[in-house]
This record gives sequence, structure tokens and C-alpha cells, in this order.
Amino acid sequence: MIHLAAAGFADVVSGRLGGLDVGTKTIGLATCDATWSFATPAETIRRTKFAADLAVLKSFIARHALTGLVIGLPLNLDGSDSPRTQSVRAFARNLLVLDLPLLLWDERWSTVAVERTMIEADMSRARRAEKIDAHAAAHILQAAIDALSHLPR
Repeated sequence: MIHLAAAGFADVVSGRLGGLDVGTKTIGLATCDATWSFATPAETIRRTKFAADLAVLKSFIARHALTGLVIGLPLNLDGSDSPRTQSVRAFARNLLVLDLPLLLWDERWSTVAVERTMIEADMSRARRAEKIDAHAAAHILQAAIDALSHLPR
């Protein structure tokens, strides 16, 4: 099931979560611990055909024993949908075959925030390009688990 709010997602999931920053060419992946305390960048996969992307995601989910996924939703600054938003929604619908709870999470400014942090850390442009998607996925996942951990239990 695809959730648009943290509360509904928290009702059906527990344990380790994965974060996805879905781009047109890559997918950034991140994980968090089972207590939803901290998110960690994992890897970036190069997108090909959906079947191949799905196989990589299945392997990632199994390797990390994930119980749900948080997918960054690239809304416009005014909160409206864009063509990219619709593409990510379609990608999420295709992931329903995984039979995992999915949470679409507003990712506005995530890549900008991560890039600023990387620049402040004096990371080279090449290194930033290599790591930005996984770090953006971790940023998205961290925002979601922060919200999830503050919900009444």
C-alpha cells in the first residue's frame, strides 16, 4: 500500500526502512536502523529498464532486511505535482509488487541541502556527483523517520 502520511505508514510498518531518491538516471538508496534513529546512505544504482531496477531493489531489500520503503516525492515549491512527481508516483505504483508498505515523502530541497553540506565538507565536484543521490536518499529517509519517531504510539 502507498501511504501519503507518516501516521498511516507507522501503523503498518516496524523495523528497518529503506529510502529511495528516484531520479531519471539513478536511484539513491539509504537505510535506517530498526529503531528509526538514524539514516545512512547506502548506494546509487544506475537506472535501466524497470525489471532490472526492480531486481536490484529486491536484492537490496533482502540484504538489508527492510520492512518498508520511503520514496522521495519531488513536489514543486508550491506543493503541486510536476511531470517528475507523476513519474515517481508511477514508479511507486510499480513497486507495489514488492508487497511492502511505501511512504511517499516530500523531498523538496533535499538535494540542495545535501549538496550544501558536501560543499561545506570541501568535497570535490566529482565526489559529490558520485555520492549525492545516496546522501539525498538518506536525507529524505531521516526526515521521514524523524516524523515517524515523534508520532504517538
